[in-house]
Amino acid sequence: MIEIFLDDVEVPGLDSELFILWLQSVIVAEDFVCGDVNLIFVSDEKLLELNVQFLGHDYYTDIVTFDNSIDTIINGELYISIDRVIDNANTLNEEYNNELKRVCVHGVLHLCGYNDKTEEESLEMRVKEGFYLNSYVSRETR
Repeated sequence: MIEIFLDDVEVPGLDSELFILWLQSVIVAEDFVCGDVNLIFVSDEKLLELNVQFLGHDYYTDIVTFDNSIDTIINGELYISIDRVIDNANTLNEEYNNELKRVCVHGVLHLCGYNDKTEEESLEMRVKEGFYLNSYVSRETR
């Protein structure tokens, strides 16, 4: 089950029911079973604290993924800075909703075993992100 939590932040325009169904479909399409996945939306400062504490990285980032998967059952926590999502969307001249989906599916793909440490891995991740972003169908088009 995927659940969404807000840690003292708001996530504008999030259709949580549809969003959860979409992320679950990504997990299934990658031949995994959806276990317990938490999307926790936080501020820049909160995610920076987690990044320093658990990864030793002293910089802002849009997402930190904690993978607790067992075999083919996907479990984990995705901590997402809504501040970074908004800033990235502005910087990249991207629609906010697309950037929000991209960051979240990026974390789910990490849980499914994809990495982005090398240029080759990063390219594969971007292709997968694009594929799944194109599969998202909003309620307005149904």
